Amino acid sequence: MYKQFQQHLVTQIQDIKSSGTYKNERIIVSPQYSKIKVNSGKEVLNFCANNYLGLANNPQLVNAAIKALQERAYGMASVRFICGTSDLHKQLEEKIAKFFGTEDTILYAACFDANGGVFEPLLNEEDAIISDALNHASIIDGVRLCKAQRFRYANADMADLEKQLQDAQKCRFRLIVTDGVFSMDGNVAPMDKILALAEKYNAMVMVDESHSAGVVGNTGRGVTELHNLRGKVEIITGTLGKAFGGAIGGFTTGKKEIIEMLRQRSRPYLFSNSIPPMVAAAGIRMFEMMDETNELQDKLHENTDYFQAKMKAAGFDIKPTQSAICAVMVYDAALASKFADKLLEEGIYVIGFSYPVVPKDQARIRVQLSAAHDRPQLDTAINAFIKVGKELNIIK
Repeated sequence: MYKQFQQHLVTQIQDIKSSGTYKNERIIVSPQYSKIKVNSGKEVLNFCANNYLGLANNPQLVNAAIKALQERAYGMASVRFICGTSDLHKQLEEKIAKFFGTEDTILYAACFDANGGVFEPLLNEEDAIISDALNHASIIDGVRLCKAQRFRYANADMADLEKQLQDAQKCRFRLIVTDGVFSMDGNVAPMDKILALAEKYNAMVMVDESHSAGVVGNTGRGVTELHNLRGKVEIITGTLGKAFGGAIGGFTTGKKEIIEMLRQRSRPYLFSNSIPPMVAAAGIRMFEMMDETNELQDKLHENTDYFQAKMKAAGFDIKPTQSAICAVMVYDAALASKFADKLLEEGIYVIGFSYPVVPKDQARIRVQLSAAHDRPQLDTAINAFIKVGKELNIIK
């Protein structure tokens, strides 16, 4: 049987390559930072990491992890409810709840697991999930695992959300689900308007803060801080793998009864090992740093504003954004891939995004700014974009 299946796969893979959407993995041989070394030996400037605050190689987090590794060893070798819960896990959960202004927190191996494990324990076929059309794949997969009725509204379209809420009034419980920052476009969910509609139509709200926590809001508390709504959202999910140090680990934080039920019924939590103590220790130190200073968030916002203004002035088509994501639109998949390859030759590490990661004919270069970038690095990247953009007739 496999010979036939093999040929089927070979044909599909060739089709992906022919369409220009094949994804090659570049190999990094240095720590993650604003400047990295790839396996060719070349040093390049990195503009596509989720390392928004530059914490992936922060010495304080490294030292916290080393100390925990020496004192608590490598891993827990257990799920949380058997013998996988350490005091470090509980301390980190308390730190996350305090950071977001919520009542309790539950840790997962990744935010994909948090989103995959949140719906099914809470809702059933009597209930409704109303989801933004551009929500992350982990939310989509989590919804699929749940028997609740599904409603979808156009991205950040409040008129459509209201219509879906009206259609869902027959359901017992209603949960609106949205990304805080939509990772491919960089736009921020209008949480103030979403909360107003939730109140009007008696619904709960869940927001995934993976690309907004540490980034959006004056102190990086995410979209609920941006709209002065801290503590008013029932469920927040997020990750430690982006702005918060770039390692592993996800979480759900929110109302205490919701978190308690997830501890009892959420399958990714019940059947996956707890995160390593060293990751928890680094996370604890990271949240302490976030309370001590706002320097990194201020630097990130400054870098983002500067880069976007210069790119727009150069004539690039940039998606509107309030985040650290700058989507440089190319539209053609093969051209986006070529654009990224030529930028790498200029010493700028970015990736071309195309279908199925983004809709067809919406290919782009997603630039992600970091507090680790200095002004000369930003100028180097901007100049490279302009040079290659003109070569490829993307700008004049």
